[in-house]
Order: sequence, then C-alpha cells, then structure tokens
Amino acid sequence: MIIQFKAATSKSLIQDFCERQRQAGVVVYQSAQHVALIGLKEVTLTAAEQTGVDSMTTDEPSYVLSSRLFQPENTIIQLPHSTIGGEQFTMMAGPCSVESAEHILAMAKVAKEGGATLLRGGAYKPRTSPYSFQGMGEAGLKALRQAADATGMDVITEVMDETHVALIAQYTDVFQIGARNMQNFSLLKAVGQTNIPVALKRGLAATVDDLLNAAEYIAANGNHQIMLLERGIRTFDNQYTRNTFDLNAVPVLQKLSHYPVVVDPSHATGEWDLVTPMARAGVATGASGMMVEIHDHPEAAFSDGPQALKPATYLEMCRQIWAIDQLMRSW
Repeated sequence: MIIQFKAATSKSLIQDFCERQRQAGVVVYQSAQHVALIGLKEVTLTAAEQTGVDSMTTDEPSYVLSSRLFQPENTIIQLPHSTIGGEQFTMMAGPCSVESAEHILAMAKVAKEGGATLLRGGAYKPRTSPYSFQGMGEAGLKALRQAADATGMDVITEVMDETHVALIAQYTDVFQIGARNMQNFSLLKAVGQTNIPVALKRGLAATVDDLLNAAEYIAANGNHQIMLLERGIRTFDNQYTRNTFDLNAVPVLQKLSHYPVVVDPSHATGEWDLVTPMARAGVATGASGMMVEIHDHPEAAFSDGPQALKPATYLEMCRQIWAIDQLMRSW
C-alpha cells in the first residue's frame, strides 16, 4: 500500500502514523509525503490522518521503493565531480580493464578531454572463460583512483562479490553491478547497506521488471542512490552485434521509476564501429548519461578490445553526443 499525504499535512502527523505502523510490525518506508506500507492492503486511520490523506493505492508494483508511485521526483545522484539524473548529461568512459597505472592515466586524460566526469575501469573482471584476464585486483583499484584524482574525475568500477564490497568502497565513488550479477541478491543487499551510489546493469536476459526488482533489493537495504544501465539484452541474432540495444527500455524505465537511466552502447553492440551510431540514438532517448569503453590499442587490450573506441573516434563521438544533447535541450 502507498499513501500520499497532502502537501499541507504536518510532518509530525505523518511521522506519528509511520511509527504506529512500525509498532504494529509493518515494514514502513517514507519519501516526503509518500508512505509505503509493505504487504498491507488495509489500514486504520485516525480522523486527522484521514483528513491529511490525498490518495491511497493497494495496486502498487513489487518494486515499491523504486516506483514513481512512491517517489514522483527524479533521484539525483551528486558526486564530487558529477551529477547523474540532473539537467546535465553525464559521460562515463575508460578502458574495460585497468591494465597498468600508466595506461589508465593516459585513458583518463582522453576520457576527460571528451567531457567525461566518471572514469570507468575494471579491477575485478567477470569473464566468460576462467583463463581470461581477471583484473589487477587492489593494485588496479589504486591505479584507477590515482588516475581519476589526477584528472579531476569520479570513479566507477565493478564489484563482483559481497566479500569485495568493503575493499572497493575505499577506492570508488560508484559501485557497478555487472549484468551477470544483476540478480546476485547477496551482493545487492551488501551494496544496499553502504552509502555509495550503485550503477545497476540490466541482465543479459532480464525484463524491465527483473531490473527494477533487483534495484529494490538495494533500496530496501537503505541505499537509494541507484542508477539503471541499459547495456543490451540477448535476443535472436548475435552474429553481427553482441546484444540487442533495447532503447525502448529508457523511456519505459523513466516512466516507471525515478532512478536515472544510463546507456552503454559499447556492451550493447560489441563492435567499435557500431558504438557511435548507437551512442547518438542513446542520447536521443533522453537518457541521463552514457558509459563507453576506450583504448588506444584495442587490438592489444586485455579485455573487450573489439568494442573499444580509439581516442580520436571517442572524441568525435563525444562531439556528436554533446551536439545532440544541446539540440534536445533547445526544444
């Protein structure tokens, strides 16, 4: 059940109502004038509370906290150098993997030149083959943090396991939950118990509801700083693209949820020459931001070289992205 109280209803009345429900054993969440009573279909209201209620619904989705019924206002994530979900489009860029301190610093400078404010790079890598490069571990995290600090950027990096959360928290500004871990519920609970923003990638075959329910695990554990990443899903044809870039999901997620939506054309396509066209389409959907992979020598990259943009290609893509972003804002 979600109850929306009138704007003029006193905060003390709402808080007293919430406390009474908690004492009765009900799980209660509050966002401004909205109160979610988890699992409840009926509730007893005092005369004053009845007067203060604007609307009530028992037809809420399973992802209550992530829904616009509970929080109509957009979630805005504020980092030292970035704002995700606000008026400004946010660019995130970097190599798939941190390969060395020197290389990640060089790529950070390229990313920053294109307008990126978040530096991406994996120190722990989930790979299809156990024999593929698995990342540099903590040494990679240190190099990533140093490169971001040197260029005035924030860090986003993947956390693969709940046992890594405390370590990675020392170095990152945003936890990235990869597609393969979207329904790793123990991990979702663990990052939900931190105050570090979480970028949740849609799973390879996940529905929109699957993604939003995964986000609910994070929110239900106390962390409401969540962004949703559309990175393509597996469909019928993977001969020419790595995945199918589901751009429909961007406006759908924006309609259903208050979390910022970010697009990832690199993983969606898997081919560098397809990234720019899909990046243009991604920004045109009205997404809050974009994540792309870059590498100066993609043929020698430790991971995901075929989808990485060379610096000159990345910078040209960024020029186009910012032009489209400005055009859309002028309408």
